[in-house]
Amino acid sequence: MNGKNILLITTDQQRFDTIVALGNKHINTPHLNWLVDRGIAFSRCYTDAPVCLPARATIMNGQHGFTNDFTLNHDRPSPIAPSLSLAGILTAAGMQTRAQGKMHFHPNRKNYGFEHMEILEDYYRHMGRNPQKGVPSNHGLGQNEMEVAVSTVDETSSLTHWTVDRSVDFLETRDESRPFFLWTSFAKPHPPFDPCASYWMLYQNAELPPPVYGDWSHDPSGICPGFLESSRMLGFAERLSMRQLLDAKRAYYACITQIDYNLGILFARMREMGVMDDTTIIFTSDHGEMLGDHHLAAKQVFFEGSAHIPMIVVPAKGLVDDTLRGTRCDSLVCLADVLPTCLEAAGVEAPRGLKADGVSLFDQLPGGRRREIFFGRCGHLHCVIEGRYKYLWTGMGGGELLFDLENDPYEQCDLAKADPDSGTLERMRALLVSQMRKTKAEGVRNGRLRPYLKPSSIRESRVKSWPGFHSSKQVCDVMH
Repeated sequence: MNGKNILLITTDQQRFDTIVALGNKHINTPHLNWLVDRGIAFSRCYTDAPVCLPARATIMNGQHGFTNDFTLNHDRPSPIAPSLSLAGILTAAGMQTRAQGKMHFHPNRKNYGFEHMEILEDYYRHMGRNPQKGVPSNHGLGQNEMEVAVSTVDETSSLTHWTVDRSVDFLETRDESRPFFLWTSFAKPHPPFDPCASYWMLYQNAELPPPVYGDWSHDPSGICPGFLESSRMLGFAERLSMRQLLDAKRAYYACITQIDYNLGILFARMREMGVMDDTTIIFTSDHGEMLGDHHLAAKQVFFEGSAHIPMIVVPAKGLVDDTLRGTRCDSLVCLADVLPTCLEAAGVEAPRGLKADGVSLFDQLPGGRRREIFFGRCGHLHCVIEGRYKYLWTGMGGGELLFDLENDPYEQCDLAKADPDSGTLERMRALLVSQMRKTKAEGVRNGRLRPYLKPSSIRESRVKSWPGFHSSKQVCDVMH
């Protein structure tokens, strides 16, 4: 064991295009920019199940969601063996392990190998014991609504600040004779979009680009209902006005900036304590947010806004050649790669019995191994990416879409309709059929893709919609 530390930082529902250093000039992210400048930015990172529980299970067990048929949020135990989890392996190797913030495990307080956990419930317990600080999330918005609110507590009493404050407390009180693994997990920018007032003011009058639409998505009535279902259940962006959509983007950006500025506090203490150089920092998110693109909200779908996520790795001193710092890597990577990356960074061998699907990100740098094909599944939603092409199919109604991401990074031109007889379309269909057969997924009959769910009507989706109601009377680890 080489004595190196690991800081894993995750956000919740942060899409790939929300960092200034990676191309977005409309958002403030000075500390994420600093990570990009010091580390390696993986520009093609995808989550293979763009929803909270499966994505977090993948981080912990290194397995794709479809490996365990765990591709949706279900009220059942996560497929994580504590002794073979990321935290369990590192704890057994002698590292001091701490989970801080949103874990979204099930059951809530099962530690899955961590020595110590503080989850969102602990923040609400803390606030309940200190009523003078105010009542968090007392505006009434739920956890899936795209409308905007301003936080009902001040900045230093916010959940975002608490997550960093408690992470700093761990660093200051840890056993310094052991290397550490700290997972600092933010609950934002997941709805409700309720930044603290000072951050909302940064964007209140900002001119932001509108949502993007494609030749297949200008009119929601022409989109296959299978691609619309999750949006209609979790936000219903298609009935919001442009003003509401842009305000949602302003608040979403403000939540990300609030995280970024608080990271400055964490990084400052790490530098002052002399642990920065000996710590590998990994920054990523569990999934993205459609944010009105193609008339869609929320997640679950495999469009870029939902499935394409940031991935930045700042290696500890000596782990990689310094010439790689400040570079970008276009290898096709995913959340399953986090576990083997952490093991390599810590100098810990994978234990016998570990069946991880991922590959260390260090092994996927230029000149190393490359993932040629990415597969994803989230319920009836399926995806395959090969090279520049992405193919999407839904078992609800059988809709399909094909995009050339190299020339069409925001998926505005559907090649499946533009050239239905192309060899690319047939090849991508065949790749998906092969993968679905291998994982015993529904939707294949006689070697062809066949829809297996009846499309939901708008009325049916509205009836099933879930705004994510919550109050301060009964808190849980998914309150944001």
